[in-house]
Amino acid sequence: MGDGARQPGHGPLAGFTVGVTAARRADELGALLGRRGATVLHAPALRIVPLADDGELMAATKRIVDRAPDVVVATTAIGFRGWVEAADGWGLGDALLERLRTVELLARGPKVKGAVRAAGLTERWSPASESMAEVLDRLLEQGVAGRRIAVQLHGEPLPGFVEALREGGAEVVGVPVYRWLPPEDLGPVDRLLDAAVSRGVDAVTFTSAPAAVSLLGRAEERGLLPELLAAFGHDVLPACVGPVTAVPLQAHGVDTVQPERFRLGPLVQLLCQELPARARALPVAGHRLEIRGHAVLVDGELRTVPPAGMSLLRALARRPGWVVPRAELLRALPGTGRDEHAVETAMARLRTSLGTPKLIQTVVKRGYRLALDPATDA
Repeated sequence: MGDGARQPGHGPLAGFTVGVTAARRADELGALLGRRGATVLHAPALRIVPLADDGELMAATKRIVDRAPDVVVATTAIGFRGWVEAADGWGLGDALLERLRTVELLARGPKVKGAVRAAGLTERWSPASESMAEVLDRLLEQGVAGRRIAVQLHGEPLPGFVEALREGGAEVVGVPVYRWLPPEDLGPVDRLLDAAVSRGVDAVTFTSAPAAVSLLGRAEERGLLPELLAAFGHDVLPACVGPVTAVPLQAHGVDTVQPERFRLGPLVQLLCQELPARARALPVAGHRLEIRGHAVLVDGELRTVPPAGMSLLRALARRPGWVVPRAELLRALPGTGRDEHAVETAMARLRTSLGTPKLIQTVVKRGYRLALDPATDA
């Protein structure tokens, strides 16, 4: 697609770039974003290692088979299925299912309930909210002193959940079904970090707390954490699938946005509302100019703009209507050239991209300005 190419019928996220940190279901999230016009930067911030060969999970399974707990809390569908499959592999599958038929089985939400029933079991109770806090409230209301409670751990921190049960007098058996590890290839994560600190992405999505921990940790290793937090504070929108996922970011003082329903679909819908609302829209030379991450809407028509042109346009839009000197525009261009001729070349390409040359005026011997309409000049 060349300079100034028009895209008819663009989606709500056209012109925006969104980073995806998910390992699991990354393709699904990327496809949802792409269908709405976003450019997607994939950077799996961790990988999931199943524990089928792990002694910890086998030991926890044997403890449950040998001595039945009073309650088992199933927290994720993938984790519950993985546990049953691993137990099958060790020849403990039937014994585990037999045990789970005799205990009070709690399933956190509809997906987990589906996995429980697919295994031929029936949950005793499931919260409508999918909230671990609601599961905890129910257990504490019933009283947990002297009860043995098995909790399927799923790689996410469960802030205070296990501790609150222990404080209430319960014996807690952790069932670690899979483990999060850093990605084997850090290249994509580093590219996402570089893009975030240089404002080359408009939003970064998080679908698990460990992914947030991993990205923040890698930024710290590279000495980029202060810059990343500054980007999240201003220009790059951190979007989390739910409150548990947001905890590591909030611990660093980052405000995040989250959908009301903790699902990928609502997360994408939230971005479809938030990103266009954050875009700068200006009345310029009788047209409506909306500046997005790597494209511009001119009267609602999407036009792709090269990176140098976007840098110039942002510099002009910071003070719409005012003359911006060539030297200042040169500093705004990517790269470290000193030739002001580079500004003229980039400006010519920007005007071609916009398809409406009069949006940007040349002020002889001084610089350039956005032709802001007089009614809003103040």
